[in-house]
Order: sequence, then C-alpha cells, then structure tokens
Amino acid sequence: MRWKAFRRVRVLVCGLLAMLILIATAGCVFVSTKGLLGRGPQPFEEKVLFGQGREKVLLMEIQGLISEKKASRPFQLQVEPSMVASIKEQLDLAARDDRIRGMLLMINSPGGTVSASDVIYNEIRRFKEKKKIKVVALLNGTATSGAYYVAQAADRIVAYPTTVTGSIGVILLNLNLNGLMEKIGVSDTTVTSGMYKDLGSPFRKPKKGEQAILQGVVDELYGRFIEVIDENRPGLRLTKDSELADGRIFTARKALSAGLIDQIGYVSDAVDWVRGAASAPNARVVRYQRRGDYVPNVYSLAQAPDFHAEFNLIKFDLEGFLSGAGPSFMYLWMPGV
Repeated sequence: MRWKAFRRVRVLVCGLLAMLILIATAGCVFVSTKGLLGRGPQPFEEKVLFGQGREKVLLMEIQGLISEKKASRPFQLQVEPSMVASIKEQLDLAARDDRIRGMLLMINSPGGTVSASDVIYNEIRRFKEKKKIKVVALLNGTATSGAYYVAQAADRIVAYPTTVTGSIGVILLNLNLNGLMEKIGVSDTTVTSGMYKDLGSPFRKPKKGEQAILQGVVDELYGRFIEVIDENRPGLRLTKDSELADGRIFTARKALSAGLIDQIGYVSDAVDWVRGAASAPNARVVRYQRRGDYVPNVYSLAQAPDFHAEFNLIKFDLEGFLSGAGPSFMYLWMPGV
C-alpha cells in the first residue's frame, strides 16, 4: 500500500512540474499541427486574405533574419526550411498558377547573409520576368541592408511612414578571442598548409596582410550591392563616397527624398498599384501558408523581428564557429545588441 501511495504522489508531482513548465513557457511555445510530434513542415496551401476577383496578387513575406540556415522552433523536433528554401517553394507553386497577375512583397527585416539576400533577389526577379508580372515591395518597420537589397527585385518600392531603411553596405561578423585565451592559459596550435589557410581565425592575433584580404572581399561584395541598386534604380548612381551608401539608415521621408523608395503608403496603396499595373482591379490578394498556421489578416505577417533571439552578435558568431561556418559576410544593419 505504501508503494502504491508513493507512486501516486510521484505521478502527481510530475504532473505539477509539467504544468509549471508549460506556464513558465507560455507565450514562448506555439502548439499546432506542427508540434512536438510533427514529422516535418506541412505543404503550402493558398489562403485568400481579401478580395474576390478571379485574378490573384500573391503576397510573400521577408520576415526576420535573411539566411540560408534552417530554422527550428523551441521544443519542436522538426526543423523548418530556411527562408531561401521557403521562398523558392512558394515561387515554384505560383509559377504553376496562371491566375497570378502580380506580387506584393512584404518586407520586415534588418537584412542577413550576403548569399541569401542575393539568391532571394535573383529568384524573385527571374520569377517576375518569366511570369511577366509586376512586383511591388512594401517596407514595414525595418527594411535595411539585405532587405533593401531584396526589394530591388520589385518594380516599385512603397514604405510605411514609420519605416527605417537604407544601411547599404557589408559587415564581416568576426570575433577575436586571443586575449581571453591568453588570460585563461589556452593557446592556438592549429596546423595549416598555408599562411592564410586559417584566415580570420578568432583564436590568434591577426597576421600581417589578413586585414587587407578581408577588406578586399568586403569591398567586392559591397560593389555587388551598388551594382544591383544602379541596375534597378538608375537615377541614383551610387558611389562608395555617397552618403546614401555609407551604411547609414533613413526614415521613409528621407528615403523618398533621396530616391531610395518610390512612395510612402500602406498595404492598400501597394495593392492598388500592383492591381493597376496588372490591369486587374478586383484581383484577390492571396498568400501561401502551411497547415496549422493562423493568419487572420495581412497585418499578422508584419511582426517585429526578435532582436534578442536573432541578432545577438556573440550568440550568432559562436554558433557559426561551432558549426564550422566561420566568419559571416552580411548585408545587415546590426546595432550593438
């Protein structure tokens, strides 16, 4: 009898602990059909946001850090596809729909990796040229650096009155832990086949000439950024010494005055423009979402990025080093956080 009573008490205590964990993590965990026992991401399904016309305007979002890295949610076993993979999946789905007459690209991001930004830009541009449709980019609260780079794929850029954009440039995320290692008595004994094989290593002092090599890469990637803007916004003709291209950020009003954007407005303004450009005034606005996602309206997409989760410099960089990714070249506006 005592053993049975002990087992009942143990079950009760375990149940209470589980409840406490759920309460403590409330608001941090989203339970859906993609929950703990999910076997992987669900396929995309079309969701009508508003409108009733036969033609369609596809709404796609660029939300948070732009990266090729797969994403995972807390307490979930499966891994979410990367932003690059998700965008490509949606574009392939839309390519088979003859009713897609335009695209609304909703952007709320501080940017991300150089390669991911460039790939998404290229995929959207190729899609619109093949489909012969118009694309309008709507910049939300933050649309800087790589996010502004992606927006160059659009035929028109609209920004909220409160949007912050710009930050044109490249940053190399790298740490040097040599001083810390010396203090705790740890030394780097890496063996390489050449002087610069471990270029940018955080575990030793920089060698002569390393800074020039890294700066050369940064300058070339920066040049690519300028080329993309010049190609899509020829009226700007940016140069490295230009205030528009020195990495600073701009409010929507200043961005409009400088020619970085075409209009200040809201969702309705962007939708009206793309409908007009498509000669489809009654086109319904649709998006693709995975089963289990709940998106009641277009503003549900424009949530602010979690800076502490995604943009902590030390967290991001050490994750890269431990996974073998090394230093990261970024089109990213990243204040000290």
